[in-house]
Amino acid sequence: MTPHPTDSGWSEAVPTALLVLADGTVLEGFGLGAAGTAVGEVCFNTAMTGYEEILTDPSYAGQIITFTFPHIGNVGTNEDDIETVNMAATPGARGVVLSSAITAPSNYRATRHLDQWLRARGIIGLAGLDTRALTGLIREKGMPNAVIAHASDGRFDLDALKHEAKAWPGLVGMDLVPMVTSGQRFIWDETPWVWGKGYGRQSAPQFHVVAIDYGIKRNILRLLAANGCKLTVVPATTAADDIIALEPDGVFLSNGPGDPAATGEYAVPVIRTLIDRNIPTFGICLGHQMLGIAVGARTMKMHQGHHGANHPVKDLVTGKVEITSMNHGFAVDRATLPANAVETHVSLFDGSNCGIALKDRPVFSVQYHPEASPGPRDSRYLFERFTRMMRDAQRN
Repeated sequence: MTPHPTDSGWSEAVPTALLVLADGTVLEGFGLGAAGTAVGEVCFNTAMTGYEEILTDPSYAGQIITFTFPHIGNVGTNEDDIETVNMAATPGARGVVLSSAITAPSNYRATRHLDQWLRARGIIGLAGLDTRALTGLIREKGMPNAVIAHASDGRFDLDALKHEAKAWPGLVGMDLVPMVTSGQRFIWDETPWVWGKGYGRQSAPQFHVVAIDYGIKRNILRLLAANGCKLTVVPATTAADDIIALEPDGVFLSNGPGDPAATGEYAVPVIRTLIDRNIPTFGICLGHQMLGIAVGARTMKMHQGHHGANHPVKDLVTGKVEITSMNHGFAVDRATLPANAVETHVSLFDGSNCGIALKDRPVFSVQYHPEASPGPRDSRYLFERFTRMMRDAQRN
């Protein structure tokens, strides 16, 4: 930090990072990670662990994350916990806002300081901001568009930053999937991490699953592999006929960023064809939202969204409550669900839809992330439900 003389003789640190909101509000802090500017939608995440997984979740493309937990970065980073599959794509979050400065890594798995890791991945960071006040602002006014800027000399063109923040159109109507999807088809066989062993390999698959990559996470693929699946991952724009030609036992619709209605322009017709072919289908997050559109429902932008690892969801089928990991700013409007779709899960925070299933097809989806890594793990039974569905289809 650069000392700045004052009339009183004290030295005051010069802010080296700014968060400039679309309404002109300027919040100051100290820069970390990459230098430069980035524009996006600001959301708050309430998770206390898993910041590396969060920052590499492709679903955060187009967003700036502020963590409500004050101490982020204290266990460092490593190469095993990255969730991005396509390492050449946009790394997920465009920026990160922290309350406290990053401390030195204190975990045996750490290979790099978070500040260095952010710099290497091109993510702009800001520390020293009152994140509780920012979270309160988001709760009251909704998720604002903003520019995050980092300059080591503390010099900024405020007028230009305010104009950029105000001019950014926001996520409604924005298809961000092309930024994060894979460029070509590939096979996946890695299974989850085990203490003392690391990641394993699926060597005796029982099912062939085609996973459509709208911004898929590594741990989703690992859990599918752990449940007996051979996985063929295909780009988001893959045609329905090409998917069917792979003769899958089931299809997985992945998570991803942006407005589901925008991505749905090309994804929804594919999903409809797969449903019509009676192929067992499981969707999460963006895949859930576009599945809802495919069966006739509509989606809507949320006020503050759901971002965190502590969201209670009720399973209306079993009556059980599970703690889930969530990351979404759009939701399926339950009032528009067709007669052949049943609501299976609801949020206990705000009552919004969190799951649907079709009465006449082997198709279901959830809004949250059942593969959550490092957790919670309450919802991993859904992967078993998917494999049972495929097994039943094979018998019939």
